[in-house]
Amino acid sequence: MSRLRIAGILLGLAGFIVGSVPAFGQTQLNAAGATFPYPIYSKWFSEYHKKHPDIQINYQSIGSGGGIQQLLSRTVDFGASDGPMTDEQLKKSKIPILHFPTVLGAAVPSYNIPGVNAELNFSGETLANIYLGKITKWNDAAITRDNPGVKLPGTDIVVVHRSDGSGTTYIWTDFLSKVSPEWKSRVGHSTSVNWPVGLGGKGNEGVMGVVKQTPGAMGYVELIYAIQNHVPYGRVKNSTGIFVKADLKSVSEAAAGAATNMPADFRVSITNAPGKGAYPISSFTWLLIPEHFDNPQKGRIVVDFLKWMMVEGQQYTTSLAYAPLPKPVVAKEMKAVSKITF
Repeated sequence: MSRLRIAGILLGLAGFIVGSVPAFGQTQLNAAGATFPYPIYSKWFSEYHKKHPDIQINYQSIGSGGGIQQLLSRTVDFGASDGPMTDEQLKKSKIPILHFPTVLGAAVPSYNIPGVNAELNFSGETLANIYLGKITKWNDAAITRDNPGVKLPGTDIVVVHRSDGSGTTYIWTDFLSKVSPEWKSRVGHSTSVNWPVGLGGKGNEGVMGVVKQTPGAMGYVELIYAIQNHVPYGRVKNSTGIFVKADLKSVSEAAAGAATNMPADFRVSITNAPGKGAYPISSFTWLLIPEHFDNPQKGRIVVDFLKWMMVEGQQYTTSLAYAPLPKPVVAKEMKAVSKITF
């Protein structure tokens, strides 16, 4: 074989190898939003940077409300939210916004009751009445009835909620609105609501910090924050009347129905889902991606990252207490990526 032919083959192989990994050049993207998925997003952006050292994705964990606002004001390249954007919010955007589910998570009722380490049971009605200020003591009959054998003190419940616009709040209040007519009429569901009672904490981190430092406190946080801080969290009664603990299996079961009947825009609620093993305060969380990027370089990176996230990135979910995306959802998302232009 001639040297020219060998050189040609080597050049062809080199071209194939280089071409199999997108070359982007030094680029920085900025994003902001939900604290609910912050642990997995941090992991993803770090791993993606290892794969592409010339790409840096900076993510501000400021809450879903802040992420949506920054996206609408176009101060970030993309946003993140645990509650899908409303029709009204979408109309405010100069560029159509696409929703891409990333992982599944759960909001859990965490608490700090000195001397009590048991996994308490809570019905949706009880949780609503605690947050409405109607149940004020830990030994209230509604709580003790669902927790036979647990000695609960007659101390005050210190209610803790988010102070910022929050997707975790959206999930929590979405569930309460489905199980409590009074909550639905008095408070409703949104990323920000007028809380009847309680102390505010900024971010899942802030709520967890207040709960951990305040005897008698109860707050709602994303599952991983309760696990990482070694704070007890309760089981919640689901739509079939069973008290279920949040874990990968129960969150995945909550998504089972939605996975095969996912709407085209991916905006779906799975709180209080059917299924004996379904944890009722479960949710997808979404990246909010502009349909068009004026900067082609950034557009190509976002598309590549989304595809990486849906396949390779899912391997990092379970170690951080998130449930991976159902395969039917991934298949639909892969098709939806083609809507992004640049």
